[in-house]
Amino acid sequence: MPYYDIAGLRVKMNNCGGRSEKQAVPYLADNQSDDLEPDINIFVDDKRVQAAMAEHPELSQGDWEYMLTGSDFYTDLIKYDGILLHSSCVVVDGIAYTFSADSGTGKSTHTQLWLKKFGDRAYILNDDKPAIRLIGDTVYACGTPWSGKYDYSTPAVVPLAGICFLERSEDNWIRPANTNKAIFNIFSQTVRRLGEGQMNKLMDNLNVIFKKVPIYELGCNISEEAVDCSYNAMKKELSDFE
Repeated sequence: MPYYDIAGLRVKMNNCGGRSEKQAVPYLADNQSDDLEPDINIFVDDKRVQAAMAEHPELSQGDWEYMLTGSDFYTDLIKYDGILLHSSCVVVDGIAYTFSADSGTGKSTHTQLWLKKFGDRAYILNDDKPAIRLIGDTVYACGTPWSGKYDYSTPAVVPLAGICFLERSEDNWIRPANTNKAIFNIFSQTVRRLGEGQMNKLMDNLNVIFKKVPIYELGCNISEEAVDCSYNAMKKELSDFE
């Protein structure tokens, strides 16, 4: 079975085909030797898939394989100082900016406006489930193969400038997030079915991320002005933070 380089980790996916395999092709590791142990070993057996399909038959076998491999990866990611953040993550000039919100709020629409404004300077790192990971002393946003319905993902690991929790507003505004509210927001947008040890590690990861990465609340409409509002504030804060 092939090895993949995802979020700076060596990952082996066993018994995976269909969408899981297709989406992971850009993440194939250069070194396919079995001499190197994987950091994360994913195995989705038929029994798990069939059980999931019995509960939700409206989804196909391929859909469930894709979701279960992603669930396993993001759960193991916690051990490596990382978290899943359900969000749309855009990169401009080599720096990542991520926008999180409930489905349907407009985070993907907002990041598409960033692409329109910045052109070749920008790309989508992951449109639904980027990995956020501390590597050394820096927090990075990381592309992964699990990227939502539009399959926008890039196999890159990029320094993270900030996390915005987005809400719809007639006016555009941005402000530092309330810490208690931010914790609640992140818990609603990450892996939650964890044992006690994993939950404690997740809390440790969040504590480090909150100290190293500015967290914002963003009210925005669907306009280029909303991009200017969020980019200018986050870019300035990044300069001050550095």
